[in-house]
Amino acid sequence: MDTAHESPNYMAIFYWLFGLTVAELAVAYMPIPKPLMVAGLVSLAIAKAALVAMYFMHLKFEVRTLSLIALTPPILLVMFLIITYPDTAFRLFTSH
Repeated sequence: MDTAHESPNYMAIFYWLFGLTVAELAVAYMPIPKPLMVAGLVSLAIAKAALVAMYFMHLKFEVRTLSLIALTPPILLVMFLIITYPDTAFRLFTSH
């Protein structure tokens, strides 16, 4: 199997990252509700992290197994948060 791949256009990725950073700054200074601002900033940060992982960490060009390894911790984190949410919510509401 030939594993050679075309080299990515790093300048294009840089411009995308720069554009997403400008968008983050715009969202941070917009007069919008705090939860909407946080959701926008988190979404933009995830997009930037995905670009960095795919191109600068070369996950786009690796086999599927490596990508699954990279996605396992966030999936486990979400599962942990879902599993522990009832306990933490119960403690929060009963302590007051």
